[in-house]
Amino acid sequence: MHRVRDEVEKAVVGQGGTITGLLVALLARGHVLLEGVPGVAKTLVVRSFSRALGLDTTRVQFTPDLMPGDVTGSLIYDARSGEFEFRRGPVFTHILLADEINRTPPKTQAALLEAMEERQVSTDGGTHSLPDPFLVAATQNPIEHEGTYQLPEAQLDRFLLKLVVDMPDRESEVAVLRRHADGFSPRALSDLSAVVTAEEIRAAQEAVDAVSVTDEVLGYVVDLARASRHSPSVQLGASPRAATALLAAAKAWAWLSGSTAVTPDHVQTMLVPVWRHRLQLQPDAEMEAITADAVLSSVVQQTRVPI
Repeated sequence: MHRVRDEVEKAVVGQGGTITGLLVALLARGHVLLEGVPGVAKTLVVRSFSRALGLDTTRVQFTPDLMPGDVTGSLIYDARSGEFEFRRGPVFTHILLADEINRTPPKTQAALLEAMEERQVSTDGGTHSLPDPFLVAATQNPIEHEGTYQLPEAQLDRFLLKLVVDMPDRESEVAVLRRHADGFSPRALSDLSAVVTAEEIRAAQEAVDAVSVTDEVLGYVVDLARASRHSPSVQLGASPRAATALLAAAKAWAWLSGSTAVTPDHVQTMLVPVWRHRLQLQPDAEMEAITADAVLSSVVQQTRVPI
C-alpha cells in the first residue's frame, strides 16, 4: 500500500497526511470527509488516489438543486417493454467524490446514508449492491457558509475520518509551482498508473481485520470515549459507534505501520481525525473558540495509558 502513496505524490505535493488518511479509510472500509479552503488540492488528491488504485471513480458536484435520484439512481419507464427499470446513479462506483457535499439540501445528503452504511441502494422494494471496495470521499469548505447546509449528525457519524486539508508549507508550495511551470496538468494525470489491484485491496482489508487487539487496548479505547463524555466543554461525547470506528482506524494504521497488534500509540494517532466531527461542544465552549481537537488532546493527556 505504500506504493499507492508514492504514486499519488507524483501529482500531489505536501499532503502526505491526507493520502495516509484515505488509505486508512479504505483499509478500514470507511469514508472520509475532507475539509479545507478552495485550492488546497482536495479534489486532486482523491482523483490521484483512485487512479493509483486502478478503481472506478465518479465525481458529483453537489448543488442546491441536486435531487436524491441524481445520486443513487431512479426508476425510468421503458416504452418498449412497458416496464420501469432502475437506472443506476453515480453512487455505483468504487470511489465517489462528493464535491462540496454541504451545498446540497439534507434530503439529498441523506440519500447517501444507506449507501455509506449498508453498501446498497434500495428502491421500489428491491436492493442493488454497490461495488466492492466502496469509499465516499466528500469535500466541504469551512469558511464559506452562504448557500450551504450543515451535515446532519447521523451522516457525519458515517464518515470514519474527518481530515483537515491545510495550506502547504513554503517548500511544498514552491514545488507545486515548479511542477506547473514544467507543464504539469492536474486535469490529465497521465503520469499516474494503477499500482495495486482490487484483489490486493480486499486482501489488505482482510489483513487489517486480522490485526490483534488486547483487552487492555480495548479498555483504553473505552476509557477515552467515557472521558470525552465527561469533559466540561462537551455536550455530546464519543458514542460506542465512535469507539468502534476508532478501533477500526487504529487497526488499519497499525497494519500500515507494519505492526501485527494495536498499541495505545496507534489509538492516539487516530483519535483526533476519527472523533473530531463526532463531538458536540457546549455553546459557551464554542463562544470561547475551544475546538474539538483541543478537547480531544486534553482527553488523551488525562486518560491513563495501559502499560
